[in-house]
Amino acid sequence: MELTFALLLLFFAIALIAGWIDTLAGGGGLITLPALLLAGVPPVNALATNKSQSVFGTFTATLTLFLKGHLRGRALLLPVAAAGCGAALGAWLVQRIDTGWLSWVIPLLLLCVALYVWFTPNLGANETRARQTESQWALSWVPAIGFYDGVFGPGTGSFFAASGVAFRGQTLLASTIRAKLLNFTTNMVSVALFAAGGKVIWALGGAMMLGQMLGAFIGSHTMLAGGTRLIRPLVITMCILMSLSQIAQHLNLFSLT
Repeated sequence: MELTFALLLLFFAIALIAGWIDTLAGGGGLITLPALLLAGVPPVNALATNKSQSVFGTFTATLTLFLKGHLRGRALLLPVAAAGCGAALGAWLVQRIDTGWLSWVIPLLLLCVALYVWFTPNLGANETRARQTESQWALSWVPAIGFYDGVFGPGTGSFFAASGVAFRGQTLLASTIRAKLLNFTTNMVSVALFAAGGKVIWALGGAMMLGQMLGAFIGSHTMLAGGTRLIRPLVITMCILMSLSQIAQHLNLFSLT
């Protein structure tokens, strides 16, 4: 494919929109990955390039939230380490086992998250009693979701946020903020493996990285400036769309292979 200025500008804009959505609710890859495939990027390179640009979005969101006074404290060290270990194990294992079962399990999980948020209108509005201690959550759900991101990926941010609300009793805003750091960690591990294999198209990825960074920056400020009302409908919408996307792929309506 020919990487013209117009094409790079188009993918900059696509990544900007995806970065904004991903920061608020997750699921930005639902926009960027199909766009890469439609542009004629080979499937493996599309997956690698998509990961390379998404890591800059989660990094920008994480850094912005940190500078705003969030994501501080030693309590974050354990979940970050657990998320990274889970992602590393998933990325290593996915190359050695059959993962066909994910094509029907993941849509069900995403729909469960969407329904959980939909039928709980006050979900995460206020803090509630935690069902797990910090260490229990960090050593169970966090590495499990990190493992999922290493194996597959769509909806990782939504899963992190939902687990924080459900098992730590956090508000949806607080859980979404923490999800940015954990998702950045799992993205870093995954993209390192893709880069080592030489699968990233850096020119295209570079344009998308800039778009992701700007979109994530705008999304972070949207979140902190009263945009929390957008999180719930976006989480529901993106989970449903990601689920439908995975079902379509499972039925071979389109394919990454």
